[in-house]
Amino acid sequence: MQPDWPAPAHVHALTTERCASRPDDPYDGFNFADYVKDAPAKVATHRETLHTTFGFLDSPTWLSQQHGNTVLGLDHRCETRVADGSFTNRDRTVCAVLSADCAPVFLCDRAGTFVALLHVGWRGLVVGVLEAGIAAVSSSAEEMVCWVGPAISQKYFEVGDDVRCQLIENNPADESHIAPSGERYFADLPGLILARLRRIGVAYVGASTECTYAKADRWFSYRRQGVCGRMASLIWIDR
Repeated sequence: MQPDWPAPAHVHALTTERCASRPDDPYDGFNFADYVKDAPAKVATHRETLHTTFGFLDSPTWLSQQHGNTVLGLDHRCETRVADGSFTNRDRTVCAVLSADCAPVFLCDRAGTFVALLHVGWRGLVVGVLEAGIAAVSSSAEEMVCWVGPAISQKYFEVGDDVRCQLIENNPADESHIAPSGERYFADLPGLILARLRRIGVAYVGASTECTYAKADRWFSYRRQGVCGRMASLIWIDR
C-alpha cells in the first residue's frame, strides 16, 4: 500500500501487506521481522524478495526499535541501529520501520530533498518521536508533507487511565481523541498523531483509514494475536 499524499514523484514509499491465507497462524504471510521467532530463513527470503523487487542498491536499514525517540541519520556511518526512525538526503538509501498496530509515519518535504520514516506507538508519541524526527531533518515543518500509514483504529485500541493520562499530558485537547468506556478508554492513535503534527506546523498531514486489527488476512496485529509477524514500511528517493 502506498501513501496517498502530495509527495514529489521521485519520493517512493510503501507499506507491505501480510497476504495471509491462514490468518490464525501468527507468522503466515509476509513477515519482515527477525525478532519474533519466525523461521530466520523465511524472513531472510522475504527481505531479499523486497530488495530485488524494487532493485535496491543496498538493503533497507532495519532498526532495532525500542518505542523511543531516537532518529538516525543514514547519510553517515551509524554506530548503532537502536532507534525508532531514520532519515536521509541521499538517493536510493532506504529508510525502514516494522509495525503491527503502531503507525509508520512517512515524512518528506515538498521538493523531495529528504525522506524520513518513524515508528510511532503510544509510547513513542509520549516521548516525542514525532518532534525528534522533525527536528532531525534540515527542513522547516512548513515545507513538510506527512502520511500516517496503516495502524490500529480507535475501535480496537483499548487503554487504561495511566496511558490516557500520558497521552494527554502534552496537550489536554488531545482527550477529544480518547473515548471513555467504563473504567477503560479507546484511543485514536492516528488521530493523536495527526493532531500533534498539526500543532508542530507540518504543512500537509493525512492518514490511512486501514485498521491493522480489523483485517487479519491483510495486516499483522500485535493486539489481535500477541505473537505475530510485522509489516515493513519503506521510503526512499530515486531521482
